[in-house]
Amino acid sequence: MKCGKLLAKGDREYCTDCRSTEHLFRRGRALYVYNDMTRGAITRLKYHGRREYADYFGHDISDRLGNYLSGCRPDVLVPVPVSDEKLRSRGYNQAKLLADALSSHTGIPVEDSLVVRCKNTKPMKELTRIERMKNLKGAFKKGAHDVKCRNVMIVDDIYTTGSTIDAVSVVLKAAGAENVFYVTLAAGTPM
Repeated sequence: MKCGKLLAKGDREYCTDCRSTEHLFRRGRALYVYNDMTRGAITRLKYHGRREYADYFGHDISDRLGNYLSGCRPDVLVPVPVSDEKLRSRGYNQAKLLADALSSHTGIPVEDSLVVRCKNTKPMKELTRIERMKNLKGAFKKGAHDVKCRNVMIVDDIYTTGSTIDAVSVVLKAAGAENVFYVTLAAGTPM
């Protein structure tokens, strides 16, 4: 009910992660489970220049998670920003590509200047939840404008522990967002 991860046998509404962590977002959903098959596609989008994958994924999110999006009634889509260093080396922000593609299918506008990444962080895939939180401390700040939207939808590629979504949520809420939701391509299993 909170993060959208698959539940372990015996779980009712919240996964083990959400029962043990107070997340700052209201609710989130992922299009896929993060596994070997989805990992390859996301890696090609993120690191190998396969920007066209974003169009497919944006359509798939709109199609398969349309009821969730409608229920959240987001005023804007906010892609998780990447550092200037990553933007220079990669040439694009995969979350921005996803948000743009999703916007083209839903009509929800993209606002990528509300949150700025001000710190180049270590890759998170090998870090524990605590290490992720330390890694992201001070990584984001408010952009040039206050958030004048009631409902904000964060867009990112992978949800694992929620550390990135929570870090962006802190900034958005401090800047004026009332409700923060998220959508990602994939989510890991509860840790």
